[in-house]
Amino acid sequence: MKTYKELNSFDSWTNDEKDQYTLNVIKMLVLDGVRNANSGHSGGPLSSADFAYILFKEYLNFDPDDDQWFNRDRFVLSAGHESMLQYALLHFIGWMPMGEIKKFRQLGSKTPGHPEVEIKGVEATTGPLGQGVCMGSGMAVAEVIVRELFKNKNDKAEDLLSHFTYVLCGDGDLQEPVALGAAALAGHWGLSKLVLYYDANDAQISGKTSRSDSTNVSAVFEGMNWHVQQIDGHDHNAIRNAIEKAQVIEQPSIIIGKTIMACGTATMEGDHETHGAPLPHEEISSTKEKLHLPDEMFYVPDKCISHFQNRFEELKKSIDEWKTALHEMQKDVEFKRSWKMVVENKLPDLQYPDFEEETSLATRKAFGATLDRFAEQLPQLVGGSADLEPSNYTGNFAKTYGDFLSTNPKGRNFAFGVREFPMAALMNGMSLHGGVIPFGGTFLVFADYSRPALRLGALQNARTIHEFTHDSFWVGEDGPTHQPVEHAMALRTIPNFNVFRPADAKETAACFKMALDQTETPSAMLLTRQGVKVLNQDMDFIVDGVSKGAYAVFECENPELVFLATGSEVGLAMEVVETMSDKKIRVVSMPCWEIFEQQSDDYKNELIPSRGAMKISFEAGITMGWDKYIGPNGLAIGIDHFGASAPGKDLANEFGFTADQVEIKIRNHLADLI
Repeated sequence: MKTYKELNSFDSWTNDEKDQYTLNVIKMLVLDGVRNANSGHSGGPLSSADFAYILFKEYLNFDPDDDQWFNRDRFVLSAGHESMLQYALLHFIGWMPMGEIKKFRQLGSKTPGHPEVEIKGVEATTGPLGQGVCMGSGMAVAEVIVRELFKNKNDKAEDLLSHFTYVLCGDGDLQEPVALGAAALAGHWGLSKLVLYYDANDAQISGKTSRSDSTNVSAVFEGMNWHVQQIDGHDHNAIRNAIEKAQVIEQPSIIIGKTIMACGTATMEGDHETHGAPLPHEEISSTKEKLHLPDEMFYVPDKCISHFQNRFEELKKSIDEWKTALHEMQKDVEFKRSWKMVVENKLPDLQYPDFEEETSLATRKAFGATLDRFAEQLPQLVGGSADLEPSNYTGNFAKTYGDFLSTNPKGRNFAFGVREFPMAALMNGMSLHGGVIPFGGTFLVFADYSRPALRLGALQNARTIHEFTHDSFWVGEDGPTHQPVEHAMALRTIPNFNVFRPADAKETAACFKMALDQTETPSAMLLTRQGVKVLNQDMDFIVDGVSKGAYAVFECENPELVFLATGSEVGLAMEVVETMSDKKIRVVSMPCWEIFEQQSDDYKNELIPSRGAMKISFEAGITMGWDKYIGPNGLAIGIDHFGASAPGKDLANEFGFTADQVEIKIRNHLADLI
């Protein structure tokens, strides 16, 4: 093995010698970064380093001058705790300054403990194990959808939009069931440009993986229609052969790399204690000596950088050719219009469906009608349901556009099956890839299954639309297991996450449109099972009101009472107005708290005055949180207990959600205040 003392003759070394020396430099950069921070993960990055190095240096297709080039290969580090390995590779590309490497895990650095999508060269925020596998699968789906969309415009677009998604995962990733849920779909869909590298180093925080797992991963993935290869994860030629085979197989591929934890260290190879801690100073020094590197911190010779970048001119040439091809295709007006709408995200003015005023229509049905109308105008709108098409009203969309399958890559509907968590995480990957706007439907009560992905989507500014129907005790006979009580308020606690609970069909369409416009925020739409009366305001008025998050649907000057309501309870509030004609009442529909909070203080105070009027909230869920708007003297009409199994109307009477019962509560509350 060559040593640093022979670096002057680097140009005459064999490629294998250059690769091994450069790889050793990267390994030590990882150990130095973790040691300098006195925090992080050492062992895993060293077992994954061989594969990651070969992939980045020889196979990953990207633009060295533009990390956002649309046709780049995507790399997702699902084992996000190995972040220092990714940062080291980004440094060798030229995208991560050494100063940031030295600030690993420090406040304000571009090298946080787990990769975050805002960092140049990072495709997804990872760390919660398993979700990177899902997001990578979602990216692979989006690649097919966008390619097929533009193939309809120009046959040559297949070469213009064709790239791989590579995911690096570890033992912990595949122990999280969400990863296998997404993998089952990836195999079913035949995502042939998805390559998953499994760093099987047989070690995790608590010890050997055999303490908790004896899964035959090869058999599992073969059973899910994946192509499986097992290799020595430290053999560079085996890695190359495996990648090249994965690139031509007509299935998603998993490469199982049998590796050694903390590979290359002086005395700690295979030690699970290296997983989540910096190595001792003495071990790092001894390892540098073993790998023939100088005993100095953050050692990165220019010759190694140049060797790593020896493919860059070839990459830049291919990107120039790609840009020329795109320019030629954009001479076609229709192709250019589609490119701007789909890839550059310049949406057209959308036409809304028509809803007949004063009729009764469940907002889930209104969502289905709106979905059908918007889908006609937005070919990049894709999605599906977690085996609840008839209940979520996505069935007509599925019938119109067909299921996405390897035999039908033009399909826009995803039959996700009963997989809420994988569905939501796949949607994040689709959004991050770009070129598609994903939606997914299930019952609101099952938002709990999706929640980790909802949170991670919000953290990444992913535009995803989550349709949650059956939004209250009005679910009825299915009983308390299916009746969401705390869910609306729980979703509102997620930062950068819009929760829409529309009052009627018109608000549903307006909320859907607003969710499409929120390019950096996921949205949840909470929709009724039961019919609700369509408001008699015109659509422009409602669109304007929804755009503010809250607005008056029944107005009066100097109100004595201000009713604040969401969803189906807006209709209840309007009924109570009729029974309390002796009072001056304003009814405010609040379809989205988060949007309302973004409005000016003047607007908020004018709509919901802090003084001079008592506030009453109406929502068929827990009352916690409404005190923010109703104040200490207000009244919250809600349900702070689980539901029951009975027809919805019977439950409304049982739980006090009729106009007569609410009127009594309000009048009693007013009397108690006097």
